[in-house]
Amino acid sequence: MREYERSLARTAKLYKMDFVDRSVIYRFHQERIEMFGHGTTDALGWKEEASQRVRFEVLAQIGDMNGLSVLDLGCGHGDLRAFLGEKYPEIRYAGIDQMEEFLDVATAKYGHLPDTTFYLGDCWTAELPNMDYVLACGLLAYRNSNPGFIYRMIDKLFASSRLGLGFNLLKNVKDPDGILVNYDPQEILSYCKTLTPKVVLREGYAVDDFTIFMYQ
Repeated sequence: MREYERSLARTAKLYKMDFVDRSVIYRFHQERIEMFGHGTTDALGWKEEASQRVRFEVLAQIGDMNGLSVLDLGCGHGDLRAFLGEKYPEIRYAGIDQMEEFLDVATAKYGHLPDTTFYLGDCWTAELPNMDYVLACGLLAYRNSNPGFIYRMIDKLFASSRLGLGFNLLKNVKDPDGILVNYDPQEILSYCKTLTPKVVLREGYAVDDFTIFMYQ
């Protein structure tokens, strides 16, 4: 086991695990894998590949990442690595996900690319490495029993970035009792401005989604 993976495991034991029901998220994706198959967009929870790509397009606009390090939290099948590589061929990429099944696909598809590493770990509780840009596509959309969870995560992810953090959230969830949760874009924007004055809200690219950029 690599040193960073050992660090993830040690750190996870130090945190209380009740603030994120990881088993619910794990079962959710296991069921979708059984329904739709390994390596499919549906297994990740996306409605279609196009909806995933449009979110990638927005996140990629956070800044020029060429020659810089990028941390992809909840990386799934690692498709963001390929997308960013088309725009920024010299990025140094690390992806983290708690689903081993997803990482098997990611490693098979993109593990051969230069400066590309995938780690098995819990993004919510593990200590994260400091990297130039931190991106979270879909990671923060899951429901949590702790009302302050989203703000703690924004704090944590922003602190891990040297230059900036980009993340997306949902604002129009059809099933209010499901695993996904809505957020008010203006409320999230207001909180982010307490951490840095350099905040950008992006809307209009999808009816159910918004993206926040925070800069150091």
